[in-house]
Amino acid sequence: MLITSSIPILRSAINKLKQQGRSIGFVPTMGALHEGHATLLRRSVRDNDATVLSIFVNPAQFSPQEDFRRYPRTQKKDVLLAKKTNVDIIFYPSVVGMYPAGFSTRVQVDGLSEGLCGALRPGHFRGVATVVAKLLNIVTPDVLYLGQKDAQQCAVIRRMVDDLNFPVRVQIEPTVRESDGLAMSSRNRYLTPNQRQKATGLYAALKAARAQIRAGERRASRIKALVREMLRRTSGRIDYVECVDAKNLKPCSSLQGDILIAVAVWFGRARLIDNIIVRIL
Repeated sequence: MLITSSIPILRSAINKLKQQGRSIGFVPTMGALHEGHATLLRRSVRDNDATVLSIFVNPAQFSPQEDFRRYPRTQKKDVLLAKKTNVDIIFYPSVVGMYPAGFSTRVQVDGLSEGLCGALRPGHFRGVATVVAKLLNIVTPDVLYLGQKDAQQCAVIRRMVDDLNFPVRVQIEPTVRESDGLAMSSRNRYLTPNQRQKATGLYAALKAARAQIRAGERRASRIKALVREMLRRTSGRIDYVECVDAKNLKPCSSLQGDILIAVAVWFGRARLIDNIIVRIL
């Protein structure tokens, strides 16, 4: 397994793979790897001849008051997980390598970036789109693997890939959950045991909303009210509860087609997001 922070070394290794006609899968992460990441890596290893994992805590997607400096960094554990999943290359770019002096280009995906988390984290998805665009140009993979837990991020990246004609297929994998339903996240480690138990209420509320829709409820206001009421019982601080079109992320008043029900809730210093997609025929 090659581990490098050098863009030229990475490109040289990838060029050799491509000269051999080998397909490349790519999983971009910020590290602090868990079973959700491992699932993406295993899917890439299964689908492709070689898999590249990037680990980069991207400062461009954090606002000054967010947790960039204390975001978990667990390099030794990450390397062990990568080895267990048979990753071929780990790319550890530096901040200077990704954003050298004079860097002045940003990628903005309009429309999909402004709602949900984007409304509360200005500039976040500009930072995400910019770094993923750079990584795609560096790695030049055949397939990009992302997790459904970050639904808005998936929509933004998929639109950017389409709009800018990146020659890569975007593969979205289902959210990986703990046995009690909590979506796996690197920020779960911020939770106290009591908060961890209460955080299971996110998925419970989403499942209750799905059951109501399947029972015939089509008013978004009723669904959001149900979810909010259940989330209040968790003692978490609600950032948002939304019902949006799963493709364009526009809010819906009457539910039809594929609906994304998305929530963001604070438990102490941990801001957790979760979502489900409900198909209404």
